[in-house]
Amino acid sequence: MTQRTPSGLFISFEGIDGAGKSTHIAAVADWFRARGRRVTLTREPGGTPLAEKLRELLLHDAMDPLSEALLMFAARRDHVLQVIQPALARGEVLLCDRFTDATFAYQGYGRGFDLQVLGQLEQWVQQQPGQDRLLEPERCFWFDLPPAIAAARLVGARQPDKFEAEAEPFFQRVASGYAARAAQSPQRFARIDASQSLEQVREQVLRHCEQFWGPA
Repeated sequence: MTQRTPSGLFISFEGIDGAGKSTHIAAVADWFRARGRRVTLTREPGGTPLAEKLRELLLHDAMDPLSEALLMFAARRDHVLQVIQPALARGEVLLCDRFTDATFAYQGYGRGFDLQVLGQLEQWVQQQPGQDRLLEPERCFWFDLPPAIAAARLVGARQPDKFEAEAEPFFQRVASGYAARAAQSPQRFARIDASQSLEQVREQVLRHCEQFWGPA
C-alpha cells in the first residue's frame, strides 16, 4: 500500500524586534521532526540568493516607504517561487521567520504606508495559480511584547539595523499593526505572551503545537 504524502504546512513567526521569536523556531522544527515531518527553515526578507541581497538593502539603506515596500515584495516573490511553494508541494513543514504580516505591521503601520497599496501588492505576489485565494501561513505565532521591554532586550545585543534603531513610538505603531492583523484573522494567529521567561514562552509555543497538530 502506498503511503500518503502529508500535506505541506506553512507556519510563520512574527513580532517586533526583541520579542524573541527567532529563538523558538528551532524548538518547533524539532517538535515536527520528532513526529517524522521534513522541515524547511527560512526567513524574510531573504531565503533565496536574490532575496538575501535585497535584505541587505532593506535593513541598511535609506529609502522612501514605497521603495521599501516594493523591494520587500520583490524579495517575497522570489522566495515564494523558489522556496515556499516547492517545499509545500513536497509536503514539508515550512517555518518562516516573518512573512507578509510583518510588511503590514512595519511598512503599513510603522511607516504609515498605504494599506490598500500593500494589499494590492499582496494580491499580485501571493495569488495562488488557478485558485481564488492567497498563499499565506496556516498559522502565525505572534510573539506579543511591550515595545519598552523589547527595547531593553536589544540594548547592547548587536549593532542595530535601521529598523532596530527606530525609536519606541515606531515599535508602538508596529505592535498595533500586529494586533490589527490578528483581529482581522483570529483563526490564523496564536498569540504568545513574550514577556515571560524563555522557558515559559517555549512552553506556550509547544502547547499550541500540540493543540493544533496533535499531542506529543
